[in-house]
Amino acid sequence: MKNTRTSGTFMIVQGTSILKIFAALSLFLILVFSISGLLTSLKPQFRPMSSSVNQAATNVNGELLYQLMGWENHHFLKAENNWNPTPKLSSLVFKLASNINLNDPRSLLGRELPGFFQFDGKIVVAGEGTNYTNMPIESAPPIEIMKAEREASLVNLEGLDKPAEEKPPIASGQTTGKHKVVYLYFTHNRESYIPYLKDVNDPDNAYHSQINVTKVGDQLKTSLEDRGIGTFVDKTDVQANLNKKGLNYAKSYQESRLVVQAAMTSNRDLQYFIDIHRDSSRRETTTVSLNGKSYAKLAFVIGGKNPNYEKNQQLATELHNLLQKKYKGLSRGVIVKPAGTGNAIYNQNLSKNAILIEFGGVDNTFEELNRSAEALADVFSEYYWQAEKVNQNVDQSTDKQ
Repeated sequence: MKNTRTSGTFMIVQGTSILKIFAALSLFLILVFSISGLLTSLKPQFRPMSSSVNQAATNVNGELLYQLMGWENHHFLKAENNWNPTPKLSSLVFKLASNINLNDPRSLLGRELPGFFQFDGKIVVAGEGTNYTNMPIESAPPIEIMKAEREASLVNLEGLDKPAEEKPPIASGQTTGKHKVVYLYFTHNRESYIPYLKDVNDPDNAYHSQINVTKVGDQLKTSLEDRGIGTFVDKTDVQANLNKKGLNYAKSYQESRLVVQAAMTSNRDLQYFIDIHRDSSRRETTTVSLNGKSYAKLAFVIGGKNPNYEKNQQLATELHNLLQKKYKGLSRGVIVKPAGTGNAIYNQNLSKNAILIEFGGVDNTFEELNRSAEALADVFSEYYWQAEKVNQNVDQSTDKQ
């Protein structure tokens, strides 16, 4: 009699467990279908897009996947590597669940402070002293300055056209001849520098139609051609074109894109496209002393909204690394601006060799800027001629086949 009761009790318990499992499975299926129905009923602007899924996937890199495998098979973690320590599971779950990175407060503040996301970006390669508190800042001029209704008087112009002190040895036999292969242009062509603007202290007012970043282009062109690299400087007044068309400052890249496309059509020799800018950051962020001389720091900015931005990023990273070897501290690093942070393309989808470079900040002098242009030309020529050598070897191998 006792065994019968025990057996009956066991069957009741077992039946209850099966019912619970069935109920949980049913609830799960209902939840899945409910969420699916909710997502499909949302308006298009609120639906998860492939870009958002891709953005989430970029946070799961090979290192993290390897470490996750190591949690299951500890032999994986015995291999020698220079990776960071395995992340704590609690931190990983918190980041994935909340999309908040405790090492980057912008991930929280960017949702709470209006307009804060405009200063967002990812530091791909950090130069010395570069962090998320001193990234390049892009500011717009006041309406009256944009329309050239008011322009500061100029000061300190003596010796302004003096070239950089250093003159490189011209590489024997290395020249592009009559071919112009580097194209320099200026989307924000009137970005200027405070030391030359009388009674100007506000970075937002540091704009001028004559004394501006286009003069940096002149020095860079000279320095590149000293090394045999044919260079074209396009000083199209993009700002004036915007004024004529009644377009606002946010349309600057749209306007400069037309300029670049026209150049690409008229000159098939062009291979590299460099958009020269000036940062709005102050002197302590944008200046470095090398061998007792003051230089304006360089920052490489890449548009992450361009689907092929990795190629532009690779070029910028190579130049940064070369600068680190020969002019340590001159480069502020490589920053990628994702979608939602301004233009975030910067015409870089026109070529795999298109980059944007911030030359110094509002407080730098042309003496400092010219030294930096000379340094950039030095490492760029090293990169260019090495790339040409590789291309020639590839062409010769193809011809033999």
